[in-house]
Amino acid sequence: MPVAIITGASKGLGRALAEALAARGWDLVLDARTPGVLQEAADRVRTYGTRVTALPGDVTDAGHRAELVAAAWKLGGLDLLVSNASALGAEPLVRLEVLPVEGLRRALEVNVVAALGLVQEALPLLRASGAGTVIAVSSDAAAEAYETWGGYGASKAALDHLAAVLGAEEPGLRVWAVDPGDMATDLYAAAVPDDGDPRPAPASVVPGFLRLLDERPASGRYTAPALLGEQR
Repeated sequence: MPVAIITGASKGLGRALAEALAARGWDLVLDARTPGVLQEAADRVRTYGTRVTALPGDVTDAGHRAELVAAAWKLGGLDLLVSNASALGAEPLVRLEVLPVEGLRRALEVNVVAALGLVQEALPLLRASGAGTVIAVSSDAAAEAYETWGGYGASKAALDHLAAVLGAEEPGLRVWAVDPGDMATDLYAAAVPDDGDPRPAPASVVPGFLRLLDERPASGRYTAPALLGEQR
């Protein structure tokens, strides 16, 4: 069975993607910072009959990243690495003039530095897979200028470029930066707590990610809404 590592997998998009892959027979290594919430998600994913290893921890910790890859190796290798764990830099979001520098540093550490560190740790297994794939979960804030989204958007723009260069350097892999579009997640609620407009559930965008895995287009940047629109 194919094996995937998904970071930030206890809820939101990470959990929805984990359930979708489990339904397809994937074995999974799941990461999140909160042990109890991660365990509950892992128990749910196991109901699909696949093997699931849940490892609570912080992706900025090199030792934790090594544990994630070692767990994948024990399951048989690594075919897919999904960097979904994210930090906002400030909760709620604030304008750049008052954005704490430490908050920006945290966003960069989680969203960019840790993502690269995990790729570096996982590359031998991804290369050996024969169908190694990296998905970097991006944001429209990486490409558009929205007030208060400067720090988070800058970190996601850096992640996009990292993914683009990795795709050029590793032609044997598929490397996709994927903007999932608007979703009702705890991350968004923390970013803009006063926004009561309804947003789609994370599970609604998962078919766009699955389409990428099915069709395996060239490495590059994709948006889940566009992928879903092409299906209609």
